[in-house]
Amino acid sequence: MTELPKTFDPAAIESRWYSHWEEGGLFRPARPDAEPFTIVIPPPNVTGSLHIGHALDNTLQDILVRHARLQGKDALWVVGTDHAGIATQMVVERQMNAKGEKRTDYSREQFVDKVWEWKAESGGTITRQLRRLGASCDWANERFTMDEGFSRAVIHVFVKLYEQGLLYRDKRLVNWDPGLKTAISDLEVETKDVAGKFWHLRYPLEDGSGFIAVATTRPETMLADMAVAVHPTDERYTALIGKKVRLPITGRLIPIVADEHADPELGSGAVKITPGHDFNDFEVGRRVGIAPADMLNMLDAEAKIVQCGGVPEDWIGLDRFEVRRLVVDRLKADGVLVPHVDKEGVEHDAEPRTIATPFGDRSGEIIEPWLTDQWYVDAKTLAAGPIEAVRDGRIKVVPETWSKTWFNWLENIQPWCVSRQLWWGHRIPAWYDEDGNVYVAASEAEAKDKAGPRRSLTRDEDVLDTWFSSALWPFGTLGWPDVDPRELKRYPNDILISGFDILFFWDARMAMQGMHFLQDVPFRTLYLHGLVRDATGAKMSKSKGNTVDPLGLIDRYGADALRFTLAAMESQGRDIKLNENRVEGYRNFATKLWNAARFLQANGVGPSASLEAPSAEAPVNRWIIAETIRTVQALDLALADLRFDEAANTIYQFVWSRFCDWYIELTKGQVDEETKLVAGWAFDQILVMLHPFMPFITEELWHSGGRTSDLITARWPEADAKSLDPEAAKEIDWLIRLVSEIRAARAELNVPPGARLPLHVREAGDVTTSRIARQQPVIARLARVDSVEGDAPAGAAAQIVVDEATFVLPLEGVIDIEAERTRLAKGKAAAEKERDGLAGRLNNPSFVERAKPEAVEKARADHAEKAAEAERLGAALARLG
Repeated sequence: MTELPKTFDPAAIESRWYSHWEEGGLFRPARPDAEPFTIVIPPPNVTGSLHIGHALDNTLQDILVRHARLQGKDALWVVGTDHAGIATQMVVERQMNAKGEKRTDYSREQFVDKVWEWKAESGGTITRQLRRLGASCDWANERFTMDEGFSRAVIHVFVKLYEQGLLYRDKRLVNWDPGLKTAISDLEVETKDVAGKFWHLRYPLEDGSGFIAVATTRPETMLADMAVAVHPTDERYTALIGKKVRLPITGRLIPIVADEHADPELGSGAVKITPGHDFNDFEVGRRVGIAPADMLNMLDAEAKIVQCGGVPEDWIGLDRFEVRRLVVDRLKADGVLVPHVDKEGVEHDAEPRTIATPFGDRSGEIIEPWLTDQWYVDAKTLAAGPIEAVRDGRIKVVPETWSKTWFNWLENIQPWCVSRQLWWGHRIPAWYDEDGNVYVAASEAEAKDKAGPRRSLTRDEDVLDTWFSSALWPFGTLGWPDVDPRELKRYPNDILISGFDILFFWDARMAMQGMHFLQDVPFRTLYLHGLVRDATGAKMSKSKGNTVDPLGLIDRYGADALRFTLAAMESQGRDIKLNENRVEGYRNFATKLWNAARFLQANGVGPSASLEAPSAEAPVNRWIIAETIRTVQALDLALADLRFDEAANTIYQFVWSRFCDWYIELTKGQVDEETKLVAGWAFDQILVMLHPFMPFITEELWHSGGRTSDLITARWPEADAKSLDPEAAKEIDWLIRLVSEIRAARAELNVPPGARLPLHVREAGDVTTSRIARQQPVIARLARVDSVEGDAPAGAAAQIVVDEATFVLPLEGVIDIEAERTRLAKGKAAAEKERDGLAGRLNNPSFVERAKPEAVEKARADHAEKAAEAERLGAALARLG
């Protein structure tokens, strides 16, 4: 047995045990005949570093995979990183820019080589940080979305979808980032409210009989207008439908069309339609018969003006916002700009408005809807399977409320743009001949076979969207398509842990691809957790300065304390308000466990030789055995239901209150051989149950007893109902209530701690009398009483009722009775005054509706605290008799 140091130091044990686990291959699945358990990590960007969201996500996964190992399952946690096309290319380009170089100084192949060099040198930061968190991933088989095997899966899927008619090239609008010069996904668009303007324009009718009024926040787009839409039932415009207006500046004639997109209740009821530069307008354009190939595109890849249906020649090549100024000036000069009159009667060119504006989350550029040729997946067809899988229960979504969001998105899904204009990523396996014919194949040789020997082929320049490849993660990491789907015993995965913010971008797309190619769901359960916010509930952001560095918390409090905090606060999808005080509190919990182990060591308690509970006669030992079994049962239920907070609270309450506080106190000075066996067994069960949450300290304490086997591969406790002892539980529960009430009464009435008082009992039944006889030494020691006797003498006394009996502590000569009454009465009155004042504020609708949410929450907490204080002081007054 190794003597434990007096002080618990997380840093001293964490790296040692993690190296031991990893080097010993203990994260590897090694039980081929056991039930498999498989979970895949949401692959973090190879450019990333551990943030608090990663810490939550991976803690929850690690709890489940460590629990599965302890249950004897053949547990595999697939780990790897995502090549993160945009993010990684930006990192490497920034490094080149710092040296005075740029990407185009090199060939595409040379640049990609530089990215691979960066990945080899600097791309493992986040995986090293995951190790610090304690993530027990199968590092021996770490995957990367650009590794050779996974890349084969990506190309295979692209080719098959194309051959099946589910992947095609089309001209549509995309979110275009002029800074990065690529299409980006909705997830990479960050919408911000910015101060903008709303311009009102008059478009003259072709026959000169009048005009039709429209409005816009982007006046430069009028250069590419192709129609004006009015609602089909809007009587103001019925006679104008089919007629034309002359577009200012360009002079082009454009039709007035009927479409329900125009809302008669908004503005003039007429809407300018720019199908090449607005997502809604694109759909209107298609509905009224404008083919995408005929839609005007007034911008190039850098958001500069190109010739487009009569744009003034001297504007060509100018930036979009410079042209906005020129357009407004020209409209004003031509008399078609309607001035806005403010409250003071002053005219302005436009009405000031706060406008929701899309920005590229990496470039910081304002995003443009841009008409371009891209590759698309027929997402609507692929979505049918995932919709039914959630509906019939093959995929269980937790919390269930997210199912509605799943259905809403998949049932209204749009074609999925999967091409990106980058150099880093999976290059699209498509080749073009001189006539523009396309040949999709797994290799250039296969494409040439399809094209014929006389054709010269050029490969598509684009790469695939990162989400296209990561959608294959649950099966591409397991060896598919090189391994037959029928041999993938780990597909479907058991569970996926994910943030709700990637429900569409990753979770649903994995379901689409997995069900299409493997004819089964990718995971049986989808658990969606919330966001980690700051202590006030605000979303964390660098600009606010309220981000939390998980590595800093690990440095200060240890990985176990951070992990336990995140688990204890994870309440099925609700956002977490992270308070550093909670992390500190759970570090204190770890210290409590450490000190309990030291106490056991000092009293000769060693590890248990059996998974089964030892036999016991003493009620206190039968009680702790039963309490341990109940904790196992409650923990099993909580983990089965993915109630992480309930699971953490269950083990916390048992360890802190039942074992460390009461069991150790009740057995002090009475650690006989039976107690040594029971205490050693119960502590072993604690270490096993706590291990998924706090792996480092539990492994250290497991080995401190002299063991050579590892806790990570131990057996999960069995919830053996035969070991439950209701009578022992009732007796020790009664004892704890009695001692707690006596201690509370002494504290409330300012009885000196060293004073030993006689305890008198009235109206005790036979059961209570026998319990008193058995437990009298313990009562005397813990409640600091001299004796337990019959009727109490006359005079002031504290009276305590436990079940049918009344226990009396005489106080004459021990405290100043009148002074104590006065003190308690004053305290009670003060608490009641504060309680009632807070109740008045909370009952005032004005306060509740207008105050900040955190202020209302604090008022409620203060009210509850003062109400409890008034009740406690009132009870103390009553006890004086």
